[in-house]
This record gives sequence, structure tokens and C-alpha cells, in this order.
Amino acid sequence: MTIETLTTFFMWCTILGASLLTFTTLMILLLKEVAFKMHSKLFGISRDAFNVAVYGYLGVVKALFVVFILVPYLALLIMNCCGS
Repeated sequence: MTIETLTTFFMWCTILGASLLTFTTLMILLLKEVAFKMHSKLFGISRDAFNVAVYGYLGVVKALFVVFILVPYLALLIMNCCGS
């Protein structure tokens, strides 16, 4: 597997991952009340617990995206640019 192939792979991973993260964030922002009602019926959680869970979820997903998708893609771009 060449560096160019890996770069293309991580480029698409970055595009898809960023799209999924953006979509999830928008859905949580736009449909927060619907999501809370559904989860409170299913799990009996309070508003505060729901807010903490959503905040934690978005933080973990964003951190995983940055560490495992964005950083490798940027590293491959730097490797291609500097000709190593």
C-alpha cells in the first residue's frame, strides 16, 4: 500500500467522519427535546443526566475523530508534501 493510497483513504475517512460528527451534533441540537423525551422514557434519566451524557458522547466522538482520523490524515499530507 502506497502513501498516496493511504492519504486518499484517510481523506475519505476524514470527510465521512466529519460529516457524521456534524450530522450528529446538528441532530442533537435540533432534536434535543425529542431525544430527551425518548431517552427519559426508555431509561428514566433526568434532564441533567441526559445533558451530561450528550456532552460526554460528543466529546468522546470528537476526540476519537481527531486522534484516529484527522491526525493520521494530516501526518500523511505532511509526509507527501515534504517528500520523505
